[in-house]
This record gives sequence, structure tokens and C-alpha cells, in this order.
Amino acid sequence: MIEVAAAIIENAEGKLLIARRRAGKSQAGMWEFPGGKIEPGESPEGCLRRELREEMQIEVEPYAYYGVNDHHYGSAHIRLFAYRARYVSGEIILTDHDAYRWAAAEELHAYTFAPADISFVESLASSGILRQQ
Repeated sequence: MIEVAAAIIENAEGKLLIARRRAGKSQAGMWEFPGGKIEPGESPEGCLRRELREEMQIEVEPYAYYGVNDHHYGSAHIRLFAYRARYVSGEIILTDHDAYRWAAAEELHAYTFAPADISFVESLASSGILRQQ
């Protein structure tokens, strides 16, 4: 099983950061909540700080556990931990993705998400804007 963390990052306007996986990556062309693999001994929150710094050049502050989803991609078993996070600083520069958007929760269904993220998309879209900070 591969443990992965995803950040549900909300900006000041209440929109969520999503990113599209670039060509050559697994799930290429699909959208996701940014994050990455949790390294041995690393917390999901620490993973998100590191991954967002590496992959998007931004600083985030995870502040609340949102949920977990287990998904099987063929023989690979992914356990995806989602956390709400605040955008702290930095200008987005993509390295693992080829596009990003700030999307309202109710707009998420307009994007094709990686299967492991879909349960979070459905939950966010049905609950509307997060504004519980």
C-alpha cells in the first residue's frame, strides 16, 4: 500500500486549488488535489508542506484532517489522506503538473479527477464552500 497526502487548499475567495497531472505521469491529464507520497516517518501534514514546496513552490499550512480514501489502481493500493490547508505564501510554479485552477467547490464536477480524489470532490461539491476556518 502507498500512503499519499492531498491538500484541499482554499484561497481568500473560497476557491480550491486543483492541478492537472502532466503527460508522462500516472493519471496524466487528470485533475487532483495537490500533494504526494508520504515518506517513512513523515506525517501527512509534513508531507504536504514538503510536496507543495517541491512541486508548486508554495507554502501551505495544513490545519484539519478532512478524510481518507482507499483506492486500487490495478495492483497498486493507494491510501489517500486529505487535509484542509491554508495557502500561506509563494507564487505557483508547476513542476509535476501542467495546469492549475482555483475552482469553486460547485465547479469541481466540470473537471476529470483522478479516481482516488473523486470521493473528496463529491463531498466538497455537495457541501459547498468550506469557509470553516
